[in-house]
Amino acid sequence: MGIKQYKPTSPGRRGMTKNDFAELTKGAKPERKLLAKKENNAGRNCYGRVTVRFRGSGHKRKYRIIDFRRDKTGIPAVVDSVQYDPNRSAFIALLKYVDGEKRYILAPDGMKAGDRVVSVNRGSADILPGNAMPLRYIPDGTMIHNVEMNIGHGGQLARSAGNSAQLMAKEGDWALIRLPSGEVRKVHINCRATVGVVSNINHNNVNIGKAGRKRWLGRRPHNRGVSMNPVDHPMGGGEGCSSGGRHPCSPWGMITKGYRTRKNKRTDKFIVKRRYAN
Repeated sequence: MGIKQYKPTSPGRRGMTKNDFAELTKGAKPERKLLAKKENNAGRNCYGRVTVRFRGSGHKRKYRIIDFRRDKTGIPAVVDSVQYDPNRSAFIALLKYVDGEKRYILAPDGMKAGDRVVSVNRGSADILPGNAMPLRYIPDGTMIHNVEMNIGHGGQLARSAGNSAQLMAKEGDWALIRLPSGEVRKVHINCRATVGVVSNINHNNVNIGKAGRKRWLGRRPHNRGVSMNPVDHPMGGGEGCSSGGRHPCSPWGMITKGYRTRKNKRTDKFIVKRRYAN
C-alpha cells in the first residue's frame, strides 16, 4: 500500500496526503447484518457532562461489529473482502465460513480476498496471518495482534493500524509479550492471539493537511492553556505567553508531562518491564 500525494492547488492541499487504499477489495459494500447504530455523544457521558474535550460533529458513521474473540473454532473461512472501517485506523476483513456465517475481523497486513483462515483451540493451524489460536501453540518470536488479556474476554492488545506484539518466551502458565510501547507483560498461555501485523501500516505517515479534515473525523479545535484566562486554566493569564511559573498541567491542575497516573496496582505483578526507561 502507498501514500497518495496531492498537488498544491491550494494552501490546504499543500502537503496533504492520503492512503491509496490498494489493499481494499474494489466494489465491496458493508455487510448489513453486521452494522449497528453509532451515536455521536461528542465526548459526553451518560449524564451529559463532557469527559473528553475537543470532540464532536464529524461525519455520520455506522459501527461494524468486529469478532475480537475469534471463538468460532475449527471451522475454516474464506476472506470475502477487505474493507475500510470508519471507526478504527485498521482495515477489516469480512470472513465467510463454510457453514454460511459471516463475521468481521481485524485484517492483518497482506490479507486479500480469497485467503483462507481458521481459528483453533489446539495447535493444528498453520502460523499464517489471520489464523487465531492460544498463545501456547504459537512459536516464540512470532508477531501477533489482537491479544487477549483475560481468557475468553476477546482481544484487547495491539489492535490499531500497523501495530503488533511479539511473543518473547513462555514460562510455565505464562507467556511474555512485548507490546508496541516496549512494555513486556505476562499473559496466560491459554489467551488467544492472531498471527500477523495489523493492516494499514502507513496510517501514521498520512498528513491531514487542513483543519477541516480533522473536523470530518470528529475532532474539534484544541486550544492551549497558556492562551486562556486564569479563570479557565491554571496556566492562563500573564503578559505575553507566560506559563505562570509552573510545570505544564491540565485544567484541573494535574501535571501532564512525566507524572504517572497508573492506579491499578493489582496488575503490577504482570508487568515484567515497563515502557519507561526509569
